[in-house]
Amino acid sequence: METVLNPMRGPNRLKLGLFGANADGGLALTRVPERWRAEWAEMVAAARLADDAGLEFFLPIARWRGFGGETNARESSFETLTEAAALAGLTRRIALFATVHVPMIHPVVAAKALATIDHASGGRAGLNVVCGWSPEEFACFGLEMVADRYEQGQEWFEIMSRIFSAETPFDFTGRYFALRGVFGRPRPLQRPGPYVLNAGFSDAGRNFAARAADALFTTFVEIGSSGAQIADMRARADAAGRAVAVFTTCHVVCRPSQAEAEDYYEHYAVAMEDRAAVDHYMANKERFTRSHDPAAYRLHRKRFVGGAGTYPLIGTPERIADELIAIETAGFAGVGLSFVNYAAELPFFAARVLPLLTRAGLRG
Repeated sequence: METVLNPMRGPNRLKLGLFGANADGGLALTRVPERWRAEWAEMVAAARLADDAGLEFFLPIARWRGFGGETNARESSFETLTEAAALAGLTRRIALFATVHVPMIHPVVAAKALATIDHASGGRAGLNVVCGWSPEEFACFGLEMVADRYEQGQEWFEIMSRIFSAETPFDFTGRYFALRGVFGRPRPLQRPGPYVLNAGFSDAGRNFAARAADALFTTFVEIGSSGAQIADMRARADAAGRAVAVFTTCHVVCRPSQAEAEDYYEHYAVAMEDRAAVDHYMANKERFTRSHDPAAYRLHRKRFVGGAGTYPLIGTPERIADELIAIETAGFAGVGLSFVNYAAELPFFAARVLPLLTRAGLRG
């Protein structure tokens, strides 16, 4: 396959992609009949629509358990390394990420798999490295969460990075890994390796992102309140001698009229919420992660139903374009987008919102 520029390293000021389309329900915890089923054919359709529209990335979530309730959302999901390899032959330009849990996937295996994806896609592989947050999912593997999970993640990432660059086999002795004669070929087409995302939120998590990631994924409550955490991440990256972009995530309801968009948001995220699943998800996220402002759990249940606590983009194409422009102006370099039904809703978004962003100079 011809080598292409990974679009994550391309010129567009605001990178856009689909987030969570590999999992049942996507990011929404709703009971509406049109909810995303994440069957293989429709997921491929969504990836191809995003590719044809010029979106930069296809970012999956890694889930091993559902969230209960009536829908048991995310119980059905595609494993992300094999998914990215399969999509490599079905897409042309879009970056294909694998979301990898450090404790569950050995770094020697991950390095080999990512190199394979990079060759299969012509240089479009990406890694979303996750150190883990759900004890229920760790239990599926007979594992317990370690206290210093980002130290574990740093060892994991160092091993993978050395595999991508080493000229001869090497040994590695750390707190969590003791390996002998490690080596890997072929190397990825990208140098020094695939584009890396991380969604660390604690001090330790953001320090890890500063050392390892090309971009940090984070959430915010209001656009105007995001400047401090962007500045904080830039300072951590500067201290590490690196440049790290900051991305965020949003759930989208784009309709011809504002009233239509708001009515549908109220319908799927309030009237048709999967209450038990939402309660389970919010309780575990609040207990085991720092992924959201604590106020978000009290004030924004609708956002957790609508899109896992991400920021809502609800309205006309013009309204949504204006908010995306404001997000870029605040300092974000990219946005992962989710929809109730990716394949059904993305075409209208692409046809009506993307030209407005191009006119604003955010995309080519």
